[in-house]
Amino acid sequence: MKLEHIGIAVKDLEAANDLYALLLGKKHYKIETVESEQVNTSFFQAGSSKIELLEATGPESAIARHIEKRGEGIHHVAFEVEDIHAEMERLRKEGFRLLNDQPKRGADNKLVCFVHPKSANSVLVEICQRIVE
Repeated sequence: MKLEHIGIAVKDLEAANDLYALLLGKKHYKIETVESEQVNTSFFQAGSSKIELLEATGPESAIARHIEKRGEGIHHVAFEVEDIHAEMERLRKEGFRLLNDQPKRGADNKLVCFVHPKSANSVLVEICQRIVE
């Protein structure tokens, strides 16, 4: 398991892209919309990990609710795994509460599942696996 990315909730993706381009000294490499999650994403490479900026596309999205409650900032920490199904089973057996019964397609060509923050010291944890096509 390795740190894959840190997700940051933002109100304005374009402004956040400009800010992080200055901060990291490089432009984002990808913008993607995930319709099922009502979110626009932008990715920056940061060493061997990434920064994912997340902007809500609708008021019912998890990102819109997050920003309404907590403001902009870190939304989740993501770890890449080799076998997401096996990892989900392992986490369940260890007593973690998962927000998904099955992995779902996420941004950046990944299958994703989230661990409830109450199971992880108030941190939303994403586990993800690259989709091989």
